[in-house]
Amino acid sequence: MARAGIVLAAGMGTRMKSARPKVMHTIAGLPIVGHVINAMRAAKIDRIVVVTSPDGDSVREFVKSLGAESVIQEKQLGTGHAAACAREALRDFSGQLIVSYGDHPLFTAETFEASFKAREKGGLALVAFRPRDPGSYGRVITDADGYVASMVEFKDATPKELQETLCNAGVISAEAQPFFKWCAALKNDNAQKEYYLTGVPMLARAEGRLCAVVEADESEVMGVNSRAELAGAEAQMQARLRKHALEAGVGMVAPETVFLSHDTILERDVQVAPYVVFGPGVTVRSGAEIRAFSHLEGAEVGRGALVGPFARLRPGAKLEGDVHIGNFVEVKNATVEKGAKANHLAYLGDARVGAGANIGAGTITCNYDGFDKHFTDIGAGAFIGSNAALVAPVRVEDGAYVGAGSVITKTVAKDALAVTRAEQKEVPGWAAKFRKRKLAEKAARKEK
Repeated sequence: MARAGIVLAAGMGTRMKSARPKVMHTIAGLPIVGHVINAMRAAKIDRIVVVTSPDGDSVREFVKSLGAESVIQEKQLGTGHAAACAREALRDFSGQLIVSYGDHPLFTAETFEASFKAREKGGLALVAFRPRDPGSYGRVITDADGYVASMVEFKDATPKELQETLCNAGVISAEAQPFFKWCAALKNDNAQKEYYLTGVPMLARAEGRLCAVVEADESEVMGVNSRAELAGAEAQMQARLRKHALEAGVGMVAPETVFLSHDTILERDVQVAPYVVFGPGVTVRSGAEIRAFSHLEGAEVGRGALVGPFARLRPGAKLEGDVHIGNFVEVKNATVEKGAKANHLAYLGDARVGAGANIGAGTITCNYDGFDKHFTDIGAGAFIGSNAALVAPVRVEDGAYVGAGSVITKTVAKDALAVTRAEQKEVPGWAAKFRKRKLAEKAARKEK
């Protein structure tokens, strides 16, 4: 049966104290709502509708980039009302439907899948959890058979109901058209005068449908409503990503110090030293080593390459096999071909470094003229001496040498040597005379 998902992302998020919509704050390099959409995609949910606030332009633009639709909840009238806002977008859909909050980045495809499977028993399924501190969560009361008998929001609960430890996680699955019928029948006779999604299982029960319960771990249902909760969710996500990497054969000396992005690809036998940060869009091939305090983003690292310590790979950096990028070397929008080396203190931007080339300390590609970026092409086996400046657009052909301290503005021919230093001059005895004069001046000042 076809599957669709509704993501509730119209909340104002005032506790975040931010001009950015709550669901657009990032965890592991991806906006929170993106994690929910990705989990739904992994659960084979083809159609996804995100419910947004009127001023949620950035949310709508982002979810569109992920292939999801969006609708607007004009007034904040509760979760049931928000879900009902997706009815028109799904008017032609008659398969299975699941509803989730857009600020729960840790939900997994496995939980969504379990909800769909549990729904087959009685018609609906609800995801619930048992927190260490039930606090202000809505409570779920089950009958003798384990189906939902009643649900109550914290503010509407009686002292007896608050003794229940099973809490609502906000995910519910059902057939689409009956679900929207029940949403339309919701009442707002509660403390908040809102239309709660929690009323749907009760309306379904009145028609003879039963709502099964799927229990999830507390860490998975963590919502994000404040900066502190955002940091907590980040920690949980990082722990999950590190665990997956270690289980896949990645070596980490101190995994708790390594930060990964949602899409980081680390192949088997990659070794990662402490305090490495992987931004979005990084792939590291088998056998490569990323040394301490390096930062990588939008980069590809080839098999057997060495990066760092203290290296930075920016978007567009592509290192082929056995490349060495050492301490305080920055690579941006550049391909460094097999076996080439830049071991320290260099900048390679908008460039190609040929196979086996050597880049000396202090070398920079001068790629920007204040208006446009220009390309530097360094041939295979070329040797660039220390403290050289290659002023793009420029080419150093295969096997050519560039003398230390040179500023190169023209093509250097294959196997040629290019040197642009001023002539060295020497004044005999100058240093001794200089020291004598300065010592005399210092002594004179002390006598005064």
